[in-house]
Amino acid sequence: MSLTQQAIATADRGVSIVAMTEHDLLEVVEIEESTGLSRWGWAAYYSELQGRNKDLMLVARVDAGRNQLSHRLAGYIVSRRGAGELHINNVAVRDRYRRRGIGRALLNQILEAGKRAAVPHAFLELRAGNRAALALYEESGFHVTSRRRRYYTEPVEDALVMTIQLE
Repeated sequence: MSLTQQAIATADRGVSIVAMTEHDLLEVVEIEESTGLSRWGWAAYYSELQGRNKDLMLVARVDAGRNQLSHRLAGYIVSRRGAGELHINNVAVRDRYRRRGIGRALLNQILEAGKRAAVPHAFLELRAGNRAALALYEESGFHVTSRRRRYYTEPVEDALVMTIQLE
């Protein structure tokens, strides 16, 4: 059974981590916009889904019985493998689902996928002022390795580069 046909983890009672499909993209972009991530937009996510890294794109799906706000997704994560490393591009969780372990579950699934693929390490960038994300990544074993000055725009902010060994 493929990743797209089965839930691969349960992050929270009523939320399952599953493979992202193109049917999820409107909500992914909505979450992206509501959380202040650097904008990729629908076309970029769609392009990633067509490529070789589609198995590294996951969503946290809300069970239909708990879906009271007409959305199906609590969050998502997008990563890609290349040059012997795993790059975690975007992780986002809707405000109403935060602090339930959903971001951690998404991150854990991606890190496990990296381990299964024998990728030696993973890295990501985050806004230097994003204390909640910094705490999550540090608790998951990531370490700050560098700072990229004025990396982000709208608003301008430094990025912290964090890495973790997977092997």
